[in-house]
Amino acid sequence: MSSEDKKIAISSWAEEDRPREKLYIKGRAALTNAELLAIVIGSGSRNESAVDLAQRILASVNNDLFAIGKLTIKDFLKFKGIGEAKAISIIAALELGRRRKNAEKVETKKITSSKDAYDELKELFYDLDHEQFWILLLSRANKVIIKKQISSGGVAGTVVDNKIIFKIALEHLASGIILAHNHPSGNLKPSKADIDITKKIMAAGKYLDINVLDHLVISDKGYTSLVDEGFV
Repeated sequence: MSSEDKKIAISSWAEEDRPREKLYIKGRAALTNAELLAIVIGSGSRNESAVDLAQRILASVNNDLFAIGKLTIKDFLKFKGIGEAKAISIIAALELGRRRKNAEKVETKKITSSKDAYDELKELFYDLDHEQFWILLLSRANKVIIKKQISSGGVAGTVVDNKIIFKIALEHLASGIILAHNHPSGNLKPSKADIDITKKIMAAGKYLDINVLDHLVISDKGYTSLVDEGFV
């Protein structure tokens, strides 16, 4: 075999052409089926890269992903370069894909009122004897993206860091935020500190084009919306 015919190791490729780096730089959609399979395989051999090995496996089933999904561990072990551990990894990855496809898509809840937000958040505060501060992140369509705890404190209060709130919101590309914290005492009237911090967070959100839509004070007795009640 001439030097021109020798396979080039992935480690010597240009960074953007290596499967892992390519996925990181360009996104998963930019990778071929062989490159995705090569990432699962992890490594090739001295004479064959992981991509070459993946191409060989795919070629054996005419590049049919449905067919490769039917291969067993024993089938994968027939390929030189695939041991038991790699075969199991491939089977596991294929099974995850199968389960994802079969899983029912859960419709995310749309928040249209303070009551909707309260219903989404209230269970987080059940039976707490100390204050916690949470945020509810929303998409542009006001659908729930995620709920995140910001802080946990004592009976009388908890510290809130605005930078953490907006860092999380930006990471999740949120368009809206609803703030929430509990009063273990059961008193649903917002304190002056509650009102001041809400106004401060709302003002900061305007600069980032992230709407801070409301702040709920929650207890076992119910909730108060600072926006509905005209506190902010």
